[in-house]
Amino acid sequence: MNSFDLAMLLLRVTLGLTMAAHGYHKIFLGGRISGNAKWFESLGMRPGFLHARVAAGTEIVAGIGLAAGFFTTVAAAVFVALMLVAAWTVHRTMGFYVMTSGWEYTLVIAVSAVCVAVLGAGRISIEQLVFGGNPVDGWAGLVIAAGVGILGGVVQLALFYRPAKVAVGT
Repeated sequence: MNSFDLAMLLLRVTLGLTMAAHGYHKIFLGGRISGNAKWFESLGMRPGFLHARVAAGTEIVAGIGLAAGFFTTVAAAVFVALMLVAAWTVHRTMGFYVMTSGWEYTLVIAVSAVCVAVLGAGRISIEQLVFGGNPVDGWAGLVIAAGVGILGGVVQLALFYRPAKVAVGT
């Protein structure tokens, strides 16, 4: 193991388990899944019960996948889609900085996931064990993680984002 593999392991595990923790939180902590469903509905992600469950499950599966270095490029694309939807529905009107609930955090998570896809999971990964290396990395990793992730997020928003209409005063 060299310093690259150690750094990639640290980055993958940190990103992945952080994302998985977000999914776990949506299901078991705070307002639990019913509270998150209401929150998703209030954001304009309709139906809220569907999106709360899909988001939580996707965050857990993609997070564990990235942490383990398994289907890394696909997991990174999912991270990008999740962060694009979160940035658009929750953070975009709050400015850039995380201190004001801006989209800074979502950008860092998405770009970090894309970097993992470009560089590959490293030697300490399930991909190394199963495939003997990174099946997809480099430019292909970039195109899949960023391109498919952005497309997935845009499609989800186009199909399901229906914010409440703001009444215009007369």
